[in-house]
Amino acid sequence: MKKKISKNNVKSTLDVKNRPMTMSQIKQKAVSVGVQPGDMKKTELIRSIQKAEGYSPCFGTSNGKCPYTDCCFMDDCLTVNC
Repeated sequence: MKKKISKNNVKSTLDVKNRPMTMSQIKQKAVSVGVQPGDMKKTELIRSIQKAEGYSPCFGTSNGKCPYTDCCFMDDCLTVNC
């Protein structure tokens, strides 16, 4: 079962212009939750972050229909075809 991601605990992946986070920003977030990014690809890294935060590692699996509207990776996730 997926856990709902709280807006209070997760920094948004969108900047002021509503763009997805850069890999550098994702790597910073990974380190902040105890994940060593190494040479992980974006999808693997985001799923590792989700797991480290106690959530379902579902990034890129929604087929454009995700019920977790407060997920910090949602906008980027809906455009990914994994």
